[in-house]
Amino acid sequence: MNGKAKSGALLGAAFLMATSAIGPGFLTQTAKFTGDFQASFGFVILISVILSAIAQLNIWRVLCVSGMRGQDVGNRLLPGLGYFISFLIVLGGLVFNIGNVGGGALGIQTTLGIPVQISYFIAGGLAVLVFLSKDAKGIMDKLVKILGGIMIVVILVVIFIVKPPVATAVKNSFVPDAKLGTLVPAILTLLGGTVGGYITFAGAHRLIDAGVTGEGKLKDIQYSAVMGMIVAAIVRILLFLAVLGVVVKGVTLDAGNPAADAFFQGAGEIGRRFSGLVLTCAAITSIIGAAYTSVSFLKTFSSKIAEKENLWTIAFIVISTLVMAFLGKPATLLVLAGALNGLILPVTLGVCLVASQNKKIVGENYKHPKLLLILGIVVVVLAAYVGIRSLSALKLF
Repeated sequence: MNGKAKSGALLGAAFLMATSAIGPGFLTQTAKFTGDFQASFGFVILISVILSAIAQLNIWRVLCVSGMRGQDVGNRLLPGLGYFISFLIVLGGLVFNIGNVGGGALGIQTTLGIPVQISYFIAGGLAVLVFLSKDAKGIMDKLVKILGGIMIVVILVVIFIVKPPVATAVKNSFVPDAKLGTLVPAILTLLGGTVGGYITFAGAHRLIDAGVTGEGKLKDIQYSAVMGMIVAAIVRILLFLAVLGVVVKGVTLDAGNPAADAFFQGAGEIGRRFSGLVLTCAAITSIIGAAYTSVSFLKTFSSKIAEKENLWTIAFIVISTLVMAFLGKPATLLVLAGALNGLILPVTLGVCLVASQNKKIVGENYKHPKLLLILGIVVVVLAAYVGIRSLSALKLF
């Protein structure tokens, strides 16, 4: 791989991970919590970014050093574990992709005024176009960077319009006015939303596909992982500032769509259109990321899936689109997928932490940093707590 191709793959993997995290739920979550905690939400972002980085670095290092995808590492540790992980990720990815299609449709409707029933097919169709090409992965790398850049620029414009209290936000990011106990649930929610489910695997699997594997590529692997976290954090921080500039003026956001309402209240009709554009970009990149990553969990189980990877990815998107278009909002499925998603991070991160100590997986010479291992265990405990709470909400425990 030449220097330009390698650089493209590293940044592509970083943006794929970041934009997979930045979906419709990410936007709603950020706006809602900013309305709830105002400037103190900066502290929530800071802690969740640190915890997410710990999870991301542990998982990316183990997968990319070993050259094995998440399901293969699971099966190597315990036969059948990889199939269980794949089931959780593909189910969660499919259901959340249905929601991503719905979010994309709402974004297109808000931006262009196209009826939502038609917009479902436009959102799904735009994602399908990527995988019709033989160079689907190359196009995917470029597209997620372009759409990620558009989101950042649009949110920056809104920030200049609403003029948020940046100094107050910075101060509260380190010394919050709100009580720490009230911020903990939001921190744990953001942790799952940033690296839960398929999201944490999106970039690592992309690097494996690009051949960026082995201990000798550790610098490249860590660079890509950190870049992904930085991009996701930048979008979260900018969105936080844009919404903060509105809520500090005493505006109560519409609970049904707090992000769009914040843009409208802060910048009028152009703000509403901007919110639609951001939602569209966020949804399409998340559709692409969820479909690509979910299929990557299936392709090592069958050579036929690997040979027809693009067709399987297209089928995944088409099914998501048809379910959204004909069955409407899958509320029950989304609740169930949310609970399953809560279980995925502690399972997958726990598996990777165990694998990091297994020489048959990472090689005889690889030494996983002890501090990263210990911090990873802390994140597993926190994530497991979130998962149990999610299941308790469904009365499964």
